[in-house]
Amino acid sequence: MANFTLLLSLLCFISLISSFNLGGIMGQDVPTFSQKTWCVAKASANEVELGNNIEYACNQIGVDCSIIQEGGPCYYPTNLINHASVVMNLYYQKAGRAAFNCDFSNSAVVVVTDPSYGSCLYAFI
Repeated sequence: MANFTLLLSLLCFISLISSFNLGGIMGQDVPTFSQKTWCVAKASANEVELGNNIEYACNQIGVDCSIIQEGGPCYYPTNLINHASVVMNLYYQKAGRAAFNCDFSNSAVVVVTDPSYGSCLYAFI
C-alpha cells in the first residue's frame, strides 16, 4: 500500500508540474529549431560589457566586424548597443545559434524578430 501511495503522489506531482506553462528558460520563450533567431545586446548592458562583447566577437574566426566600421552598412547609428548587437549576432550565427553562444555574461538575449534596419542586415546563417 505504501508503494501505491508513493506512486500516486509522484504521478500527482508530475501532473501538477507539467500543467504549468513556465514560459521557457528564465521566463523567455525557447525558440524551436525551425525558428529564425538572432542575438542582440540587452538594453540593460553597460558600456564596459558592450565594449568587451565587441572585442570578443570581433576576435573570433569568421566574424567580420567591418560591418560596424565607418562606411559599413551597420555603422549608423554609432552607439555601442547597436554595434555590439550586430557583432554579437555574427558570432552567435557562426557558432551555430546555441543559446549559450548568446549569453555574453548575461548581457545578451536571443530574439525571434529580425533586428535588421535600413541597409544593416543582421546575419542569419
